[in-house]
Amino acid sequence: MNRKLFLAAVPLAMVCLGGWVFWVEPSSLVVRHETIVLPRWHEEQSGLTLALMSDLHVGSPHFGLEALENVVQTLNEEEEPDLVLLAGDYVIHGVLGGSFVAPEQTAAVLSRLRARLGVYAVLGNHDWWLDGDRVRDALACQGIAVLEDEALRITKDPFDFWLVGLNDVWEAPPDPDAVVARIPDDGLPVLAFTHNPDLFPAVPARIDLTLAGHTHGGQVRFPFFGTPVVPSRYGDRYARGHVIEAGRHLFVTSGLGTSILPVRFRVPPEVVLLRLASSDARNVP
Repeated sequence: MNRKLFLAAVPLAMVCLGGWVFWVEPSSLVVRHETIVLPRWHEEQSGLTLALMSDLHVGSPHFGLEALENVVQTLNEEEEPDLVLLAGDYVIHGVLGGSFVAPEQTAAVLSRLRARLGVYAVLGNHDWWLDGDRVRDALACQGIAVLEDEALRITKDPFDFWLVGLNDVWEAPPDPDAVVARIPDDGLPVLAFTHNPDLFPAVPARIDLTLAGHTHGGQVRFPFFGTPVVPSRYGDRYARGHVIEAGRHLFVTSGLGTSILPVRFRVPPEVVLLRLASSDARNVP
C-alpha cells in the first residue's frame, strides 16, 4: 500500500471503528446461551433455564423503553425461561447522550415478563443513588418481588430449590452468612443473585451458584490487551462470564445498557439464558 492510500485509509478506518463502538455494537442484542453443571444440583431439576438481565440503565443511548420492550418480547416468545432474575441498575445517572427514564415506566415494561417460576429482582448501586425505596416500590407495584437479603423457596414440580437475593455491596451492605443461616439444612440446592460480583468471595459455600452484573464486562475488551477498566476491586477477575473458584460457581453478565460513556467494543449487550444441570445429568434435554 502506498503512502497516500494508507493516509486516506486511516481516517476511514477510524470513522468505521467509531461508528461500531458508539452505534452498532451498543444498539445490538445478543441472547447468550450457557450450560452450567453444578455438583449439588439435583438430577431431576436438570434443564431448568433462567434468564439473567442486569444493568438495563434504561434511557442510556440505544437502550430506551422500546429496546426493553423488544428484549421482553424476545424472552417471552422465543426463549420461554423457567425463571427470570433481574440483577439491578434499572436507571441511569449522567451517561453521555442519555435521558432519564422513570423507574415506574421501566417496571411497567418488565411486568410483561413471563416465567413459570416467577420474576425476581435485586437493586443495584444506581438504583440506590436515585432512590432505592422508589425503585423497589415501582417494581413491587408491578408484581415483581424485590429480594433484599432474603431467601425464598421455589417449589413447582419438578423444581425445588432456594433462591437468595443479596443486597448491593456498595450501597446496602449485605449479610450473606445471616441469610444462609435462615435456610434449613434440607439438602436443596441454593441459587443466589446480587448486583455486584465483588461479594462473591464472601458468599457461603452453601450457595451453589451466584449470579451478578454491575461490571458491564468492562464495556470494552481489546484483542491481546483485554479489558482496561472494570468497576471492581478485583480488576477483571469477575468481569464477565462463568468463574469457578475453590469449587464455588459465579456467573456475571455484561448487561444491556451503558454507563458513563455510551460505548461497547467486543462486549455486546446481552441477555443470558443459563441452563442448569447436575453433574450426573449433563445431557438432560
